[in-house]
Amino acid sequence: MRLLVVEDDTKMASLLQRGLTENGNAVDIAARGEDALWMAGAHEYDAVVLDVMLPDLDGFATCDALRKAGVWSPVLMLTARDAVEDRVAGLDAGADDYLTKPFSIAELRARIRALYENRSNVITVYVRYVREKIDRPFGRHAIETVQGLGYRLRADGG
Repeated sequence: MRLLVVEDDTKMASLLQRGLTENGNAVDIAARGEDALWMAGAHEYDAVVLDVMLPDLDGFATCDALRKAGVWSPVLMLTARDAVEDRVAGLDAGADDYLTKPFSIAELRARIRALYENRSNVITVYVRYVREKIDRPFGRHAIETVQGLGYRLRADGG
C-alpha cells in the first residue's frame, strides 16, 4: 500500500515510517497540513495517517479540506487528543478511524489494513448487473461512472 503520514514531530514521523515500511508499505511523510493537501492531490494514496496537532492547518481542518478537494483515501487520525469531543470532531471532519497515542504499531497496521480491505467491489458488481438489464438490451449507455464519486444517469439518456 502507498500511505501518506502527516506528522510534524520528526522523531514520531520516522518511527511511523519505519514501522509501516517493515511490512512492505510505501510511506510518504508530510510535516504540515498544507503539504498533505498538495501531496494527496498529486498522488493517490491507499490511506492517510493524520496527526491532529499540526503547525498550520490542524488535522481536523486538513481532513475537511481533503474531502472538499475530492480526496477520498481513507483517513486515520492518530493523536494524543483522546477526548470524546475530539474523536467526534475528527469523524465529523471526514476521518474513517481515530487512534489515540500511545498506540501499538501492530494495532495501527491492523487498522490501516481494515481501511484498505473495506474497499469492496460489491457496488461495481451490482451496477454491472443493472447495466446488463437497462443498457445492453437497448444499445445504450445510460448509467455513467463518475470517478471518485459513484454513478449517475446520463442527462441525454445514453
